[in-house]
Amino acid sequence: MCDRERGWSEVPLVKTWQLIAVSAVAGLALSAATVAAAGPWDSGQRKAERDEAASWGRTGGADHGAGTAAALPQAAPSAPGVLAGVRPAGAGSGTGDGSGTGSGSGEQAGAADSGALAAALRPLLADPALGTARGASVIDTATGKVLFEAGARDAMTPASTVKIATAAASLAALGPEHRIRTTVTPGAGPGQIILVGGGDPSLTAKKKAPAGAGGSLVALAADTAQALKAAGTDSVALGYDDSLYTGPVLHPIGENPNLAPVTALTADEGRPDESFSGPVKRSQDPSRDTARAFAALLKERGVKVTGEPARAKAATGAVPLAATLSPPLAGLVERMLTHSDNDIAEALARQTALASGAPASFDGVAQATGAKLAALGVDTAGSRFADGSGLNRADKVSAGLLTALLAKAADPQRPELRPVLTGLPVAGFTGTLRTRNSGDSPAAGLLRAKTGTLSGVNSLAGTVVDPTGRLLAFAFLTANTPEPGPAEKGLDKLAAAVANAS
Repeated sequence: MCDRERGWSEVPLVKTWQLIAVSAVAGLALSAATVAAAGPWDSGQRKAERDEAASWGRTGGADHGAGTAAALPQAAPSAPGVLAGVRPAGAGSGTGDGSGTGSGSGEQAGAADSGALAAALRPLLADPALGTARGASVIDTATGKVLFEAGARDAMTPASTVKIATAAASLAALGPEHRIRTTVTPGAGPGQIILVGGGDPSLTAKKKAPAGAGGSLVALAADTAQALKAAGTDSVALGYDDSLYTGPVLHPIGENPNLAPVTALTADEGRPDESFSGPVKRSQDPSRDTARAFAALLKERGVKVTGEPARAKAATGAVPLAATLSPPLAGLVERMLTHSDNDIAEALARQTALASGAPASFDGVAQATGAKLAALGVDTAGSRFADGSGLNRADKVSAGLLTALLAKAADPQRPELRPVLTGLPVAGFTGTLRTRNSGDSPAAGLLRAKTGTLSGVNSLAGTVVDPTGRLLAFAFLTANTPEPGPAEKGLDKLAAAVANAS
C-alpha cells in the first residue's frame, strides 16, 4: 500500500474517533439526566442505575470509513476495564511463566491477602476517634473465608446498621414480591365504610407521590367512590381500623422527629410537609389524620362523609370495596436502606412478626426477627432486636452477624435476599453515603454500605469489590465515640482500606 492510500484511509478514522468521543460525552450526560429524572425506585429494581450502566457499557464501535478492501472497518479501541480481572482460584501473584515461583497455593495467597489487610486495618482501628470499644469483621462473600476480625463476636449497639437484619428477616419471611394492602370494606351498619390499615409504610395522601410508587389514598378514594356510586350510595359514615398492630405506638425512646408513632394506618409517615426523609415533627395520631385525609378525598369525588372518622373494627373476611397496594417488598427494603428510613424499618419488622405468627408489636419484633435470622443459618448468639430501626440502644448485634447476613444476601442460592445488597447506598453517590468516601477515594462507587449513628455510637457495614474483583463484606461497630464527625471519617478510612487492599 502506498503512502497516499494510507493517508486517504486514515481521514475517516480521525473523524470517527471525534464522533465517538462526542457521543460518549453526550451519552454520559444523558445518563446522568436519566438518573436524576427517574430516581432509583422502579418496582424494587434500580432502573436508573441499570440504564446508566448500560450507557457506559458501549465501549466498542466500528469505523465505517473507506469502503474498499484496503480499508476494512476497524473496531474502535475499547475503554480500559474498571476493575482488574478476578484471579482464578489458587492463583497467586507469581511471575506468570508457569514456573510456580509465585505466592503458591490458594491458601498461601489467602494468608498473604489476610496479612496485608490486617496490616492496613489494625492501625486505623486503633484511632481514638473510634471510641473505647470496636468490633470488626471482613469476609470473602464467595467463600465465607474470614479475612480479618477483631471483636467480631462481641454484641454491640449497632444503631441503624440493624436495618440490614430487619431487611433480611422481612425478605426471608415474605419474599421480595410481597405487597402490603390498604383496603376499604363495608361497615357493620348501613351507610358505613371502614378504612383498614395493613401497615403499608409507603401509603400517601398526596396527588403525586414524593418518592416513587406506593399505596395511594387518592386512587383508593377514587375506586371507593366509584364502587359506592355504582351501589347508589353518595353519603357514608367513615370508620378506620388500625388494629393490625398491637402494643405501644410510641417507640421506647418516646416522641422523636426521626419516627412517627407506629400504627398500621399511616400516610406519608405522619409528615406534615413535603419531605419524604429526614427528621421532622410528626403527627401525634397518624391513623386519625390518615382517615381525615381519606374523608377529604372522598368529598372531592362526590361522596359526602357524615361526622368525624371514628375508630372501628372491620368484620373478619369482609370483601373489600377497593384496595391499594404498596410497592413490592424489595422496593421498600431498598428505600429503607438507602435513606435509612426508620418508619419503613419499623413497618417491615412488624410485617415479619405477622408472617411469623408473633404479635405486631415491639415485643413481637424482638421474637420474630431473631428467629427468622437463625433460620437462615447465621449465628445470632448474644443478639437482641428491640426494634427494626436501630433507634433503640437495647439492640445488640455483632460485626460477624452483619457480615454473615451480607454474605447470605450475596449467595446465588438466596436470590430473595438480594435487595439487602442493592438497597445499600453507594459511596460518593447515593443516600446516606452521598458525601462519604467520595471524590478520589478508592472506595467511591465501589463500596455500598449502611451507616449507623447514635450519640456515642457509630457503625458502617456493607460490601466492596477489592482490586482482585472479590466481593467482600465488612462491618465496623464502635462505642463511646467522642464526636460523630471524626468517628465517621475513621470508619470511612477503614472501608476504603478494605476496598484498596488485595
